[in-house]
Amino acid sequence: MIRIRFRTGRGGKRRLSTLILANQLVILALTGLIGFVLFAFAQRAELDRSYEQRALAIAQTAAADPQIQQAMGYGGGGDLVQTVAERIRRASGASYVVVIDLRGVRRSHPIPALIGEPVVEPIVVRDGHPHVGTDQGATGRSANGKAPLYGPSSALVGEVSVGIPERDVLGELWRELPTFGLYAAIATAIGAAAAYLLARRLKRTTFGLELEEIAGLLQDREAMLHGIREGVVAFDPDGRITVVNDEARRLLGLGAGLGRLLEDVLPDGRLRRALDGTLTGTDVSVLTDDHCLAVNRMPVTLHGRELGAVVTVRDRTELIGLLRELDSVRGLTDALRAQQHEFTNRMHTLAGLLDIGEHQSAYEYAIETARSGQALTEAVRRHIGNQLMVGLIVAKTTVATERGVRIVLTDDSALGEDPPHLRRMLTIVGNLLDNAIDATAEAPPADGGRRIRLTLTEGDKLIVVRVADNGPGIVPGTSQSIFEDGWSTRPERGTARRGLGLAMVHRLVQRHGGTIRVSEGPGAVFTVVLPLPDTAPVPQDALFTAASPMRGEG
Repeated sequence: MIRIRFRTGRGGKRRLSTLILANQLVILALTGLIGFVLFAFAQRAELDRSYEQRALAIAQTAAADPQIQQAMGYGGGGDLVQTVAERIRRASGASYVVVIDLRGVRRSHPIPALIGEPVVEPIVVRDGHPHVGTDQGATGRSANGKAPLYGPSSALVGEVSVGIPERDVLGELWRELPTFGLYAAIATAIGAAAAYLLARRLKRTTFGLELEEIAGLLQDREAMLHGIREGVVAFDPDGRITVVNDEARRLLGLGAGLGRLLEDVLPDGRLRRALDGTLTGTDVSVLTDDHCLAVNRMPVTLHGRELGAVVTVRDRTELIGLLRELDSVRGLTDALRAQQHEFTNRMHTLAGLLDIGEHQSAYEYAIETARSGQALTEAVRRHIGNQLMVGLIVAKTTVATERGVRIVLTDDSALGEDPPHLRRMLTIVGNLLDNAIDATAEAPPADGGRRIRLTLTEGDKLIVVRVADNGPGIVPGTSQSIFEDGWSTRPERGTARRGLGLAMVHRLVQRHGGTIRVSEGPGAVFTVVLPLPDTAPVPQDALFTAASPMRGEG
């Protein structure tokens, strides 16, 4: 078994994997950086919301202080409001705690000069709800929370605005960023390791080939597959079809087979067994309905790893036909050479009779010789009306006679001048007689000599061809195997390929709705039944009851 092995050069061994790794590292670094920045912004927003809620909690605490409520509810007590507000500010670490009345006048502020001054923005807590946001005030940018301030009588008397400095938010963010950076670095490292392993795997998958080499191989493969005159089919290790070129589609009929299993696109038979490797050997002969193929299957391995198989298919239809025709011509030439030798002997006899003056005996000998030469042709013409069939039978009879075999056309044979299936019948009769002559000529002589009986009958619905010989016959249990292409019990002779004649007959008969049967045991009897065109099929039991094998005639 021939195995295909690929070899890869060592030049540029790391180029592809290095390129892949470098690109993936750049992508990982960029995505890590972008993720870090986005995460920092998201965390900043989260911290802003957290500090705004903290500022609101401080504001709500100040708004709930009884001293501030009473001072704002009954008026006056400005110093008390400032004192309590400053105490809360210092305790909470806020940037400011400002109490504002409904007129927008500050009643407390960390900058005493601003106490009694109106604020620029409107009082937003008039709706009775707290508010949060970012404030750019006199103390700088702060996270702000505003809570409504109610007096002792539960009436809205003002608002409390509390701010936490922006530097506190940024400080918290900077304290958290190293942790985020560590996470990003770990993720990048893991990604880099994964990228390295992926690059190595891709390198193994491409067998060390670089990108330019892979592209070149693809171009070469396409040009080769569609340019060669042989069919090429490739299979992966699972048996799926991965490559089918145009010639293989034509020869095998694999129009929609790409990516599918072989058993899904071809029926069970010799062709599928040759393609899947069940049949081993070189130039395995396979006969299809239209072609005679030579199939070779070669497994593909690389570094000890099975990659599938490649099957090449060659169309040998014309070649096999020419070889068989050449073999027939050689056989006919041998027969003519023998006849020439016999004719020379007769001429010598005739010349001797004339030389000794036996003119009457010479005349009678010449008449007798001429009549014997025409007797065979006339005997065939009495039963066969078609001249092509007559010529075939006479030629086969002549060849058989020179090999010590006698072909007898039975008395019940009857074929018209223009029988249906003529071309098919010529092929069927020729192949069956060839096989019978080969089998009988190589067997020991039986009682009555080596003999083949041929029967051709044309009925209203059927044409029956029967060839019976007294050779060794068919081994029991092989009556179906003999019709498989390539099956033969004899070695090849001359240029002809063994194991194709009966397979061609079998396919030809089946394609046109006929049947073929063979007897087992000594003296093979082949019986072919072809229905006439435009007639309903006849049950097989009825066919072979009417055309029963002649077991005793071989």
